[in-house]
Amino acid sequence: MELRPDALARHLAGQALKPVYLLAGDEHLLLIEAADAIRRRARELGYGEREVFDVAGDFDWNGLARAGSNLSLFATRRLVEVRLPTGRPDRKGSGAGSEALAAWAKDPPVDTVLLITALTWSRQHHVKWVDAVAAAGVLVVFWPMKPEELPGWIAARARSVGLHLAQDAVDLLVDRVEGNLLAAAQEIDKLVLLAGGKPLEAAGLEQLVADHARYDVFRLVDAALAGEAARAVRIARGLRGEGEEVPALLPWLVSQLATIVKLAQAVEAGQPIDGAMRAAGVWQTKMAFFRRAVGRMSRATWEARFVEAAEVEKIAKGRAPGDAWRAFERLLARIAAPRVAAPLAG
Repeated sequence: MELRPDALARHLAGQALKPVYLLAGDEHLLLIEAADAIRRRARELGYGEREVFDVAGDFDWNGLARAGSNLSLFATRRLVEVRLPTGRPDRKGSGAGSEALAAWAKDPPVDTVLLITALTWSRQHHVKWVDAVAAAGVLVVFWPMKPEELPGWIAARARSVGLHLAQDAVDLLVDRVEGNLLAAAQEIDKLVLLAGGKPLEAAGLEQLVADHARYDVFRLVDAALAGEAARAVRIARGLRGEGEEVPALLPWLVSQLATIVKLAQAVEAGQPIDGAMRAAGVWQTKMAFFRRAVGRMSRATWEARFVEAAEVEKIAKGRAPGDAWRAFERLLARIAAPRVAAPLAG
């Protein structure tokens, strides 16, 4: 069957999962969150084993067939994922992927759910294997959101995280994000922190965004953790030129470093990164960001950066000798590029 995106949550509230799901479309935020909802429901229902296939290049579809025929040694129920970046299982002239997916849908293994995600989609993608999947399970297509739908989505998204936006504030956000749902979700997540539980009208939203000390620190930290040293230092120097002080910028950086250290420790102990992020309360819109950060440096390196942040805080508060801004910029550079150790000029 084919479901609208807004009907998936009601479907998942039922007692059993269908044997196969296909989530497809270019609205990646909605697709990713829907896939997470299926994974979460699968865990609740005892699907304790997970296997992931990323389809790229000369992918061997026999591996999927083997996954379907192998009995699990550790769990009675399994979740198998197939990721299709192009939305097509085959290259030109090959039908192995289409045949494999259609065969699975026509005779699904017991106690196994197949989750297929396709990150791009059009009417031309809907071919025979898709019909087989829809007949056996669920197809959800995330078509691009229409302009008239965006205000309602933003308002509902804000309410879901405890942010109350007046209509003029919703309209202002609509103008700012220009149809980008991920950008809208990220703006809402930031505003939750900045609003402090108070309802926001357009004027209040503008004032928060104009408060660079509170708002641009998000961009500063994101740039450093993403490995963009030059951009991070440039933002820091801009804030310094506006009269900001290091102690006001450190808390958010320290909190993000603490989260990354916790995730890195969990991963080193063998815990899947997605589960670790959910346990740490990482926002959905930040998961890809944290996944990249954890993969970019070792646990020991992130722990060293966290310790160094504490030393910078001592300097900034006058409890240790040194120039707070130089120490802060050096910390940003080390976070962004582990091999950069020399003091920065100026």
